[in-house]
Amino acid sequence: MTLKPTDIVRTRELAFFRAASDETFDRVMSGAFLQRFPSGTTLLLEGDSVDFLYVLLDGSVELGAGWKSKDTTLAILRPVSTFILAAVVLESDALMSAVTLERSEILMVPGESIRRAMSDDPVFGFAISEELAGCYRGLVRSIKNHKLRDSTERLANYLMTQRARQGETDEITLPHEKRVLAALLGMSPENLSRAFAKLSAQGVAVDGALVRFSKVQALERLARPSPLIDNHFAQSRSQLGKANTERQQGVLNDPQNR
Repeated sequence: MTLKPTDIVRTRELAFFRAASDETFDRVMSGAFLQRFPSGTTLLLEGDSVDFLYVLLDGSVELGAGWKSKDTTLAILRPVSTFILAAVVLESDALMSAVTLERSEILMVPGESIRRAMSDDPVFGFAISEELAGCYRGLVRSIKNHKLRDSTERLANYLMTQRARQGETDEITLPHEKRVLAALLGMSPENLSRAFAKLSAQGVAVDGALVRFSKVQALERLARPSPLIDNHFAQSRSQLGKANTERQQGVLNDPQNR
């Protein structure tokens, strides 16, 4: 598919591409191409060699992994986001599989172009390192969340995060089906149902994908969000602390969860 000017603009807005000079960006994009995939298309399997950086421009992609008879969901991506950047930089095999969850448009950027641009443009190379550092911090937060909290606490914090992202309302819509949500939180669907039941004492009511809150303070007391684990909490507290002196423009829904 031919790249539309709007696609180029959206790609240019990615943090590490914003740092690139026009010459670097044009050189990287010269070999890129856009593809449209139907829902359920496997883009990558664990262990596949990685030749391209994937830029999701439309649709959604599930990143997952499996071992023996077990499979799990590691992340759900929505536009505009990239995946397998670390494998591209290291010229390594993919550690995750990638499957489209709906019809998706994905920009394929040659990995060799990315690596060459990192060598030729130090500013771009540094921006890539910042992106990878942000991903690493997100991974540390995720590991801490899974190892230091029980399943009910993980669910409570997830709901607090979604409430913050959806405007601090008393009713939210779960962005994923419960099977996927259970995998993201490191539990079985049965344990997820039990965790929701336990949270009824904190005023959480579930009706399909709708979740209602009647005791937000009670839920927050159970969740005990921490700026060293929960990125949305750290950012929102920072914004509150500086509200009287400056207007911040932080993005609450940080895809890298830095």
